[in-house]
Amino acid sequence: MNFLSLFVLIPLLMLLGLWLSRNIAQIRAVMVTGASALLVLSAALTVMYLHARHAGVTDEMLFRADMVWYPALNIHYSVGVDGISVAMLLLSAIIVFTGTFASWRLQPLTKEYFLWFTFLSIGVFGFFISIDLFTMFMFYEVALIPMYLLIGVWGSGRKEYSAMKLTLMLMGGSAFLLIGILGIYYGAGATSMNLLEIAQMHNIPIEQQRIWFPLTFLGFGVLGALFPFHTWSPDGHASAPTAVSMLHAGVLMKLGGYGCFRIAIYLMPEAAQELGWIFLILTGISVVYGAFSACVQTDLKYINAYSSVSHCGLVLFAILMMNRTACTGAILQMLSHGLMTALFFALIGMIYGRTHTRDVRELSGLMKIMPFLAVCYVIAGLANLGLPGLSGFIAEMTIFTGSFQHPDTFHRVWTVIACSSIVITAVYILRLIGKILYGTCTNKHHLTLSDATWDERTAVIILIACVAALGMAPWWISGMIGDSVLPIVNAL
Repeated sequence: MNFLSLFVLIPLLMLLGLWLSRNIAQIRAVMVTGASALLVLSAALTVMYLHARHAGVTDEMLFRADMVWYPALNIHYSVGVDGISVAMLLLSAIIVFTGTFASWRLQPLTKEYFLWFTFLSIGVFGFFISIDLFTMFMFYEVALIPMYLLIGVWGSGRKEYSAMKLTLMLMGGSAFLLIGILGIYYGAGATSMNLLEIAQMHNIPIEQQRIWFPLTFLGFGVLGALFPFHTWSPDGHASAPTAVSMLHAGVLMKLGGYGCFRIAIYLMPEAAQELGWIFLILTGISVVYGAFSACVQTDLKYINAYSSVSHCGLVLFAILMMNRTACTGAILQMLSHGLMTALFFALIGMIYGRTHTRDVRELSGLMKIMPFLAVCYVIAGLANLGLPGLSGFIAEMTIFTGSFQHPDTFHRVWTVIACSSIVITAVYILRLIGKILYGTCTNKHHLTLSDATWDERTAVIILIACVAALGMAPWWISGMIGDSVLPIVNAL
């Protein structure tokens, strides 16, 4: 069995262990063991990948394996990773691990919750290791389907409405995506759906690319919160339980940016050059609109959800610049935003679990009551607005530097417009921190609240350490990503 298949096999074994579990202690033991194994596996893969590259291995994808799965349609179980995939797998493992601790005391139906949570992670890991278009699509669907139940059953607020809206909009995107994938396969005249084979053949007629590129980019873009197809995101995030929000915003939305880059732009470069400006305008609107929308929200989760629309818009925006620096920045932004937004949603869930409100107008003076959570919230806020030394700064500076390298005036103007989001982000983050953390606590019931428990501290400290590590020592991961971005950019 291929080494990479362990990323799917371990969650499958976790599902079996959860199914056989009889009490909460056994459920927790299965989740911690499985999540730890995935984290160790992703760390080991990162080390092995870097070692192979330093040893002079120049293949575009490493650790490849291929097995015929459904001969009638030339569908293969094909796996392989490059630096982008390795980074995404590491991010996914960190979010699954910390999400397990963030859900440590979840009630009711704990066993069923973790079963669906683990099933969701199978889709995420499978998607990032796949290099067969149909297998990627299958894992993509596996990652989307559990969201309906996780939000509809364990969510809060308008959870049934949010779950239905999210599922219908993302399934609509999947319909476009499936048409695009089939168009790419038949247009290329390939003997399999292996994306490397299709890229090497490079023979999809430009007339067909003009049809399949918008469909594919739109299909993935819906999950990446592309304007105006982003409206599922704030409602879904606001209603989802804490760990589901962490995994959804931290990892699942990254499938959209990854797919746009790996499939839409890589396989149809001529159409990307010709039609990219349309999506550049939409992503630019996402960036600024998301930041402005966050300013006027009063619900903590909605603020972070609209912030995610803005930051995920930056990912697609940078990808459409189609140069090495901007595309490297896009992948760094995926990592940075994944860690930051998971940290934010974890902290919001912990604050909500104590105060039973997410309304900014009802919160104040939390710094004196729960100092650990409050300090961590400040750190998350500073990372979000791009403080040097934390991950947000590295990612955004790489994006804006790369975007301004584009010689075209149109692209530079939109880069300046997107840059304005930095100022808007600072406004809502600093105002939010000042309102809920400082001043005098006006609710006497909040004065008796406790600070973070050991399981909550574990999740939060790991995420903060990762945000700081990416901000202060970005060279190893940016180099790994930059080398993998190069073949795709060269195709353009």
